Amino acid sequence: MRCFAGASSALDFSSPSLLSSYRIRRRQLGGIGRRLVMNSVSSQARSRDSGGYDDGVVTEEEWGRWGAVSPLPAAVKQIVNDLKVLELKVNAQIEFGGNGGKLQGAFGAYEDKKHRATYEALEDPEKKFRFFSARQVACRLLGSRGYLCQKCWLAMEDCMCANVKPCDLWKRIRFWLYMHPRDFLRQNNTGKLLWQVFGVHSASLCIFGIAEDEEIMWDEFKRAGKSHVRCLYPNQNSELTLSVENAFGDSTSENPGSSMGDEDSTLHFILLDGTWNNSAAMLKRLKDHAKTVWGDEDLPCISLTTGASAMHKLRPQPSWDRTCTAAAAIGLLSELSLLPQLSSYGLDKQADAVEEALVVLLDSLTGRRLRMGRSITRKVRNTINIC
Repeated sequence: MRCFAGASSALDFSSPSLLSSYRIRRRQLGGIGRRLVMNSVSSQARSRDSGGYDDGVVTEEEWGRWGAVSPLPAAVKQIVNDLKVLELKVNAQIEFGGNGGKLQGAFGAYEDKKHRATYEALEDPEKKFRFFSARQVACRLLGSRGYLCQKCWLAMEDCMCANVKPCDLWKRIRFWLYMHPRDFLRQNNTGKLLWQVFGVHSASLCIFGIAEDEEIMWDEFKRAGKSHVRCLYPNQNSELTLSVENAFGDSTSENPGSSMGDEDSTLHFILLDGTWNNSAAMLKRLKDHAKTVWGDEDLPCISLTTGASAMHKLRPQPSWDRTCTAAAAIGLLSELSLLPQLSSYGLDKQADAVEEALVVLLDSLTGRRLRMGRSITRKVRNTINIC
């Protein structure tokens, strides 16, 4: 996937994708539980599948295991239930496969018509958007059961969890992974590394368009105040986009960086976890909400001097100031660690911890591609810095 410093996401092996390698090994969800038909899935994975899920129902516990901090979204739960009812009605199993693990077969064709009709019947654009997001999440939850590890989002035979070392993030910083629903549960997503390393309460998932997630995030922003919220976005032409040094480098009382040692001065950093095209819509939604909360849409942004990350080995980015989500976090922590007032908080070590996890992910994805006989190099694009 295509990412950039601060508004970024993971790699997307889109031609073909990692998930498309399972095109002939589809995953089916029966009426009384999920049935795996992938020959490559181990007996251990099958054991996890039968023991960790409740007859196709998505529980609060399962939702939390995927990295969520919010309660199970009502719209997601409703769509999962609707899919189960529809499965019985059409007497065809829910089947996932193909590029992106989409609904397949007779059930997929019928459900596609039904959900499009539901979408068109919604007159309110906000309701349309929320329906789209909830359906994306619901289908990805069902399609990943018993197939992906719930912590690292990799296929179970490629699980990297044992090689990721947890690390405490400095308590005055909190990351928010504002993730597009199409990036949720993608194996090559790097944003997930932040909560794997720092924990879900230091690096929290917020899915774009999921009401419960966005409410939790904005409640925290309201408590912190506008001056303690920053969005990483490389829009260097904007007067509101500052470098880390310009944003936090001076020691004046008006500068949030000058009081970050205080108990009530946590800085919240938003990382846009989606494609370059999707990030524009995500930023607009943030600005619209900022206007509702604070009276103007001027959401303070910062840009980084981050160069290419390790993930460029598999997927070159459109320009050098765009990188994966994890690399954006690494760059931010590294630049903050250079500020005199923040140099004693171990931010450089915390950046190193994320970088180590990123290398582990890269090794896992590379090993998988090699086993499947796929290339591990990508053709370098003609890059132009458009920011």
